[in-house]
Amino acid sequence: MNLDSSMCVTVTTLEHEEEEEGKEKDGESNDGLKQSCWANLPPELLREVLIRIESSENKWPIRKNVVWCATVCRSWRQIMKEIVKRPELSGVLTFPISVKQPGPRESLIQCFIKRKRSTQTYFLYLNLTQALADDGKFLLAARKFRRPTCTDYIISLHADDMSKGSSRYIGKLRSNFLGTKFIMYDGLPPHDGAKMTKSRSPRFMGSAQVSPRVPAGSYPVAHISYELNMLGSRGPRRMQCTMDPIPASAIETGGVAPTQTEFPLSTGESFSSIPFFRSRSSCAEKSGPEVSANQGDGPLLLKNKSPRWHEQLQCWCLNFQGRVTVASVKNFQLVATPPSGQSGPQYDEVILQFGKVGKDVFTMDYRYPISAFQAFAICLSSFDTKIACE
Repeated sequence: MNLDSSMCVTVTTLEHEEEEEGKEKDGESNDGLKQSCWANLPPELLREVLIRIESSENKWPIRKNVVWCATVCRSWRQIMKEIVKRPELSGVLTFPISVKQPGPRESLIQCFIKRKRSTQTYFLYLNLTQALADDGKFLLAARKFRRPTCTDYIISLHADDMSKGSSRYIGKLRSNFLGTKFIMYDGLPPHDGAKMTKSRSPRFMGSAQVSPRVPAGSYPVAHISYELNMLGSRGPRRMQCTMDPIPASAIETGGVAPTQTEFPLSTGESFSSIPFFRSRSSCAEKSGPEVSANQGDGPLLLKNKSPRWHEQLQCWCLNFQGRVTVASVKNFQLVATPPSGQSGPQYDEVILQFGKVGKDVFTMDYRYPISAFQAFAICLSSFDTKIACE
């Protein structure tokens, strides 16, 4: 299976193009289309062509044509970023930034995780078919690094580049010594005013050194805790996730979750950026600027859905709609915790579910208001052994 994907390659392609577009030699632009038959195409006709490509190539792997169109030149990219909708509205992951944006409101995006025990690495794929373990579209990768007092999971856009100093680095998950509490860190600020924590870790992660030109930040975006089970009572793990930048109102009708719209460039003297999307969803347009968790209400709290005990099977059961086939203490479903005195169907809807389907294969399905990155990090916390919680 080819772990390298066009989502990863696209970042490098776009970064290189930004640099080339800013250079001129002998007064002439380096645009690759200058001498082609597309150079004099009327803008209205070009837009119509690209709109038809975007609407017809609506599934991977043929959706890579949409990504390629966005890498041709500045004008093509400008059109593509206007017509390609975010996952919240389209239910489709297109550009690399899509993994940092909330999923759709009305359905779950189906993914799966493959674990490689020998290297302690984990790979996230997008399901391309209804099969539980198809070849998939590569999205993210993570590697586990053990330290004396904690464990780090470095999350990357590239399957073979797991260093924090890489331009592919997008965040990490850190556990305490017991593996019962975790903090999720984003490499980019999740909202305006977010504060970056100072890292005590050395500037080496794995075998790669951190480049001073790479803005590898550490913004805490979630806290995950597993309830201790000192009495040894029967039942699955009990967990709770506090999604700090996401307001509790995000799951309500008209609620809005912060949405990242760009990745910074890791090349060049300044940290300029490539915005893929500028338009907001209809909800955001009605509600004004994108809100953060400290404006108006507390953060979104997720808890594992309580399973029921099946007398005939003699086990705890949850309805995963056929997406989970192997019983495991790692299996869970997360729902929103209702504020005191509130109730509603939105608090019964599964926001994230994770379960085992093979020795080293697990399904991961998520929806609004969390992103693929956040869902992946939460699922990584389940892989740690938790003797005091089981």
